[in-house]
Amino acid sequence: MSEISILLIEDHDLTRMGLRAALQSHSGLKVIGEAANATQGLKLLETAKPDVAVVDIGLPDMDGIELTRKFKRYQAETGQSTTKILILTMDHTEDAVLAAFAAGADSYYMKETSISKLTEAIQATHGGNSWIDPAIANVVLQKMRQGFPGETQSSDKPKTVKIEALATEYEQVLETYPLTQRELEILELIVAGCSNGQIAEKLYITVGTVKTHVRNILNKLCADDRTQAAVRALRSGLVA
Repeated sequence: MSEISILLIEDHDLTRMGLRAALQSHSGLKVIGEAANATQGLKLLETAKPDVAVVDIGLPDMDGIELTRKFKRYQAETGQSTTKILILTMDHTEDAVLAAFAAGADSYYMKETSISKLTEAIQATHGGNSWIDPAIANVVLQKMRQGFPGETQSSDKPKTVKIEALATEYEQVLETYPLTQRELEILELIVAGCSNGQIAEKLYITVGTVKTHVRNILNKLCADDRTQAAVRALRSGLVA
């Protein structure tokens, strides 16, 4: 099994050194580059093409959200879509979370969580699954319940996120292939930020079975990843 290549974009030298040392000690992970600011980070993202970029949200020259937005635009224009972005932050305020969500980050990780969880988040992100920290999932859920009043604000205000209800074609798929009770249980745990391993433990089933259910859920919700599935589940009322 090949190593997961990682790029660290973090301005705090001690934090970056600590992350590098911890990740390098984990078999299957390899840090191939580092940057102390967004400008350097963007250049490395384009040239090094890592599997996963761990991006601090509080960079000095440009925040991690804007970096993510620029890089996702670059990926769309060039077709270079292999690199995943994992936002690293201590800020789980509503504005920061939803702005990161809108920028297109693949995963959202709180700094105070353990390094072992970070490796798990990196592996999940590399595997095409979005890691949603429980604190972040709760913010998104709370905002969903409020109905996103910010969507009607004037265009000169900063964009946070726009999450729409299920489109007609998605509703038709769900009518034809409704979610089973087990799939709904797993969907609720996805929204809560649980990994496949955690879901397996909570429901007393194997990780392989969880993966099969997750794949079926994504297909039925016409979602590309767990983040999109969670958003559509919340917006459509599948998960309260």
